Amino acid sequence: MKPASLRRCPYLTQRRLAHSTLVPRPRPALRPAILHRRSNSSLAGGTHARPHVDDSSFYTHHLMGENNSRNSHVTPLQQYHTLVQKGALKKDDHQTRIIQKLQKLHDQLANYEPPPVPEVHPKGSLLSRLFRRDDEPEVPVAIPPDQVPKGLYLYGDVGTGKTMLMDLFYNTLPPNVKRKRRVHFHAFMIDVHKRIHAMKAKLGAHGGDPILPVAHDLAEEASVLCFDEFQVTDIADAMILRRLFESLLNFGVVCVITSNRHPDELYKNGIQRSSFVPCIELLKTRFDVTDLDSGTDYRRVPRALSHVYYHPLTDSTRNEINKIFAALTSDPADPLQRDRELNIWGRTLKVPECTSRVAKFRFEDLCGKPLSAADYLEITKAFGTVFVLDVPKMDLGKKDMARRFITFIDACYESKTKLFISSEVPIYQVFSDDASKNKEVTDHMRSVMDDLGLSPDTVGTSSMFTGEEEIFAFARCCSRLVQMGSKEWAETAGER
Repeated sequence: MKPASLRRCPYLTQRRLAHSTLVPRPRPALRPAILHRRSNSSLAGGTHARPHVDDSSFYTHHLMGENNSRNSHVTPLQQYHTLVQKGALKKDDHQTRIIQKLQKLHDQLANYEPPPVPEVHPKGSLLSRLFRRDDEPEVPVAIPPDQVPKGLYLYGDVGTGKTMLMDLFYNTLPPNVKRKRRVHFHAFMIDVHKRIHAMKAKLGAHGGDPILPVAHDLAEEASVLCFDEFQVTDIADAMILRRLFESLLNFGVVCVITSNRHPDELYKNGIQRSSFVPCIELLKTRFDVTDLDSGTDYRRVPRALSHVYYHPLTDSTRNEINKIFAALTSDPADPLQRDRELNIWGRTLKVPECTSRVAKFRFEDLCGKPLSAADYLEITKAFGTVFVLDVPKMDLGKKDMARRFITFIDACYESKTKLFISSEVPIYQVFSDDASKNKEVTDHMRSVMDDLGLSPDTVGTSSMFTGEEEIFAFARCCSRLVQMGSKEWAETAGER
């Protein structure tokens, strides 16, 4: 069970995909009726990250208030008591212990002075490796580990309040913390890969290891790094992370991490996992690993649905959704464009129809082509409202399309994009098996769906997804589609 007090409405999520500016954007007033919980999330991103940028959530902006978020005297414990008094959270012993850990780290940071980040000289040539002294550390140590506040690694299932805790901690950091960064881990790794690519080009063919200078730059930009949704599913990330984290910690950077998994469960059964094990040990020794799973589950709170999903694919359905698109793109000051080009990593992605705020794609445009998470992140960063037409029912023969669609939905969810969809079957059932086949729900899938508050009667079951990560991604996508179809989501999403 999950802590009731760390729950909020699942449809009330933050805009962490695009980095916000330092000047707060105007937001619509938050309705008191939806101050309860928000669900966990899994994907975020953005362009090349910047230091000093507050990626705080839409939820926290309203709940904590601008004055409180800037008040240097507000601590995590004080802010927590404020939220309890407002009725946004309910106090319990388990959550109090977690807040006290945040408070402890807050107090340590208030008295922590990050060391100057030492200059680094990448050593990659054979000669430099042969003649490096045995007592010379491969990564320069700017400060002894025992003088650096221990980081926090908070893990728990979807809905345990990890994002709310990160919001609370980040927005109450002591005023002496001038260099800070809050970013979704997926976005962070996209940024890291971009930096490594640029550093390789700068160093040349024989310039050495690019990870150390990248870690140096990251440490200079932020002495406190907060990562949402730490997960490792890619071998390239796994090979980079041990050295990157080791370097950041040796440079005196303090990290706070949220994840769905205990460190021992990261990259489980991954290729060459043995090379990632040192990173796991680093997380377990240099972080306070804390389990959030306890308490009451509020994910099954009923939500009023908004009319944003249309099925089946009939002329009537197409006419209805085209009318909505026409109404949202009727502003003469923001004319409709065709085949607008988005530049992504040196490539161009064409948007068939759009204004500056609203875009329309066919399913084939988005998922029938080899697009990646980076493409979907750029789309959701550029447009607050997206129409996706003609989503088919997907079977094993369309598994690649299904994976891309799940990635796209994750991007929309994280960026709080307003979504309109027309589909062959109810959108929650586009991955499900034919009812006539009477497929049995596996125990694992049943467990994951129950954990996300889903019923097989609503979303069906899918034999397309078999691995543990795939099943979780499928069930989470269905859960998010339900949330994004709610009235509350429709009324608060789409701001850019």
